[in-house]
Order: sequence, then C-alpha cells, then structure tokens
Amino acid sequence: MEATRAIGYSLEAAVADIIDNSIAAGATTVSIQFFPVGEAYLAILDDGSGMDEDQLIGAMQYGAKSPNDERDPQDLGRFGLGLKTASLSQCRRLTVISKTSTTLAGAQWDLDFVGKTGRWSLRILDQDDITTFPLIGELLRLNSGTLVVWQELDRMKAGEIDFEASMGRKMDRVRQHVALVFHRYLCGEAGIRRVEMSINNNKISPMDPFLSGRSTQIMDDEIIMVQGSAVTVRPYLLPHTSKLTKEELDTLGGDEGLKRQQGFYIYRNKRLLVWGTWFRMTRQADLSKLARVRVDIPNSLDHLWTLDIKKSTAVPPAAVKKNLAAMVELIAERSQRTWTFRGKKETDDARIHIWNRIKARSGGIFYEINREHALVNAVAGHLDSRGSRVLEQLLTHIERGLPLNALFVDLTHDERVANETEWTEIELLQTAKAMLSAYPVGGEREAVQKRLTVMEPFAQYPDLIAKLLLEGE
Repeated sequence: MEATRAIGYSLEAAVADIIDNSIAAGATTVSIQFFPVGEAYLAILDDGSGMDEDQLIGAMQYGAKSPNDERDPQDLGRFGLGLKTASLSQCRRLTVISKTSTTLAGAQWDLDFVGKTGRWSLRILDQDDITTFPLIGELLRLNSGTLVVWQELDRMKAGEIDFEASMGRKMDRVRQHVALVFHRYLCGEAGIRRVEMSINNNKISPMDPFLSGRSTQIMDDEIIMVQGSAVTVRPYLLPHTSKLTKEELDTLGGDEGLKRQQGFYIYRNKRLLVWGTWFRMTRQADLSKLARVRVDIPNSLDHLWTLDIKKSTAVPPAAVKKNLAAMVELIAERSQRTWTFRGKKETDDARIHIWNRIKARSGGIFYEINREHALVNAVAGHLDSRGSRVLEQLLTHIERGLPLNALFVDLTHDERVANETEWTEIELLQTAKAMLSAYPVGGEREAVQKRLTVMEPFAQYPDLIAKLLLEGE
C-alpha cells in the first residue's frame, strides 16, 4: 500500500480519478470541498447511486475487478485501483461513506493503522463514526450518493511552508484540470448525462479545447473500425490568434501556450485522457499550433491503447495510427495557411498583396512592400522625381526595419498583435476613395477599380467593394 503511493499521481489527476467513479455511478452533481487549516481535509461528494456495505467493501479492495473484464460502455474505470491509489497518493487516511435509498455504510483505509496491524485492516465504520465526518450532513440529505474524504494530507503538505496558500494554488490547478478533462460532461451532449461540478461551492465552467462554437471543422468525422469497435476522429482548426480574446487564448493555451497544446485529444467514453501530442507523427511547430484532432475511443479497446492506471497516457494501436498519419499532414498544412494569411485560407496567389514574400536565390526569405500596389502608386503619382526617391527610401527603410525578432517572440508566445484587426466600413471606404482619387477618370481608373476585388485589404470585403463600385457608376 505504501509502494502504490508512488505511482505518480498529481493532485489534479487524483481528483479526476475519483470523479470518474462519480460519473460511472450516474451522478449529476459532484462537489469538491477542501479545508486547509487545522485538521485539513479534501472531500468529494456526489449524488450517484451509492453502495451498500458489501459493495463498498468490494470497492475498497485493491484490484477488485480485473482490467480484462468487460465493462459497462459508460464505465470510466479500468484497473479497480483508482479510488485507493489516487486517494492514498495524496493522504494517509481515506474514508468512503456511501448511501443508497435504504442503507448507509462507511469504510476507511488508515495507513498508520494498517502498519501497526501488519494486515489488510480495512476499518468498517459504525453509525456514530460516520456522523463525525465533514459534509456528512449534505450526504444524508441526498436520496443516494457517495462521500470520499482525504485526511492526513502528508503528500500535499510535503515541502510547503504556508500550506493554506499552497492548497489554494493547487486547487486552482485542480479546477483547470477538471474543467478541461470533463468539459464534455460539464457541457452535456448526446449520449452522456450532464454533470455539474464545483469547488468550495464555486461552479466549474467547462474549458472547451476546440472552441466548438467558433472553430472551423475542416474535415468530416472519420470512423476507424478496430476489432469491431468504432474510433471516431474529428479534426478542428482554431481561429487565428488575431480573432481570439485574451480569455479565449488563455483557455486554449493555458500556461504552456498554443504550441504545446496542438495535436491529438484522446477521449475515452468522452473523458479526456491525453492531449497536446502528435504521437511522434510530426513535430509540434508554430505554424501547426492551430490544429487539434479529437479522437473518441470506447473502453472496449483499452488493451490496445495501453492505458495506464492514472488514465493519463494512451498510445494508439497500429491500425489507428496508420489512419491518423494521413490526416496529420493535411490538417497541419491547413493550420499553416491560416497562420500565414492572418486567419484567411488562401489556396492561390491571385490576390494583390501589400507585402510580397520573396524567396532569395542565395537562400532564405525576405519581405518587400509591393511597389505595384495601387495604394503605393496613388501616393507616387502625386510626387515629383525627388519625392519619388524619398518614398522609395522610406519603403526600403520600412522593409529593412521590420522587427522580425520581436514579432517572432510575440507570435510564438500567443500574444494578440493589436494591429491585426478588421477594417471598419468607414476606414475601408475612405482608403479606397482616397486611392481612386489619384487616378483620373478613364481606362487607368477603371482598371484599378476592377483590381479592387483581388487587392488586399479590399478583397476581404467583397460586399463593400461591390457597393463602392456601384456608387462609382
């Protein structure tokens, strides 16, 4: 029992493992409560189906169910170890009290007591014992449910000078983890029951890694059949960072940024297991950081995905990996287009850009202002030869003075570059009219008007340009 404490659970992964049991029990609410002073504890209460004494004793046994047994399709468990190993990775005393419509039972693992007896000494609690635990009143008010209480939080206190403050920070990470891992349960969707979760009575809001309401699904679902079970794959392409709010960037990137969060998101029974990896099919690059792929697997394929006890690692079987490999290249390439062209997918170079991207013969890339752009020509048309030379010098200085290193740092740190904003209708019309005023009525003006539909930035607003051209007629 002492050895299994070192399996490697983080606090957030341990709490998630307990919530798995709540969901499997049909809970619709899960309340996490922590008290970091005095006799500190962390408690998790759900309103699931509960257990009678025999079922509770079975649940407290190590490896009570073989991982090879067939499980209910909605079961989030695997090895029959999670409740014990997750809990005792954080504390030395685990108490579980469960209520059904007709019974109330409690059992406790106390590692110090087990050490004294030298036996598998599971304490069975009587009714007087049960009433002394935190949140017991809330459990008794439910028709059925289960209360898990962690006490003697030695692992959580280890190395901490101010445990109260550190506990608050740790629970913030728990909130973020739960919001992400169970976001589909928090939102509710077809095939699963919506579950409301809270920490110290503060509701946990879902953290959708795909911004489903705003993201662009670039490919249809693909179904991969493996040993008679379906694996569903759904690729997403996130909006360009210039179109995201700071809150959305924080949601999508967390502490590690968009680059580290790209890749596959593996769900087992709609619970997130692994995310932010391409499984070595490609590298995590800046230009592919908008690409994310949701993969739904059933628990019937656990043995092929080499799922670990913590449910934090999973490796796709060869049959799935082969199908995913072809998808990786396509979605990464489309992410690169979105990133390069400020969120607009362009498949040709028919448009007239204000900046030209040039590949040098000697190697490397440089950017130059398009001297043939109508806006540049409109300015040059008002200048004499001396003014034209000054304009050329100005454009050259702008090109050579591009703060490329600073831009790279800002973009790779997912900073929202403020000048990457949409044009307003007034700004666009004023710019177009000022440009056209430089061309006299005649063939040259008509030629410029026709090119507006393929000229940046006007080409991004076809309805507005059609209105302008109609007014011109």
